[in-house]
Amino acid sequence: MTYAMPLPIPVLTTARLTLRPPREADFAAMLAFNDSPRAGFVGGGRDRQWVWRGLLANIGLWALRGYGFFSVDTKAGDFVGRVGVIFHDGWDEPELAWHLYDGFEGQGYAHEAALAARADYHARISGQPPISYIDVTNARSEALALRLGATRERTVTDPEGDYHVYRHPNPGGRA
Repeated sequence: MTYAMPLPIPVLTTARLTLRPPREADFAAMLAFNDSPRAGFVGGGRDRQWVWRGLLANIGLWALRGYGFFSVDTKAGDFVGRVGVIFHDGWDEPELAWHLYDGFEGQGYAHEAALAARADYHARISGQPPISYIDVTNARSEALALRLGATRERTVTDPEGDYHVYRHPNPGGRA
């Protein structure tokens, strides 16, 4: 049985993608991502319960703040990753973030989904431009941030590593 989430999470569509609410069926792909080297940039390699709590925390973020990670599907129905604006306790400000799953990188999906998620955030939540925290060794994510029009503001260090902070443009297009 599929349960319909009673939260007002929008469904966004682009030329090739559907950005939709998270669902329990996403968990298996989230686990596979967590266990892959690709997740090293976002704290991967955690235990199963941590991934489960991450799925639940995302739903909670939608409930509390009206935004979070969208689950991203191709028009053919492939679940390719998660993209959206997140803002956790202790963070400076909201972050536009993306996780693309193995086999789906390099096709422009993250760019397409991030543009849609950012536009939705600006239209429904705030005109303030979000940031993106990017591991200093993650050249692909840095290239995507630049392609999205973001500019590097600073570098920060926390117990998990060093990150470049990129500022996305204002809704009007100015950085």
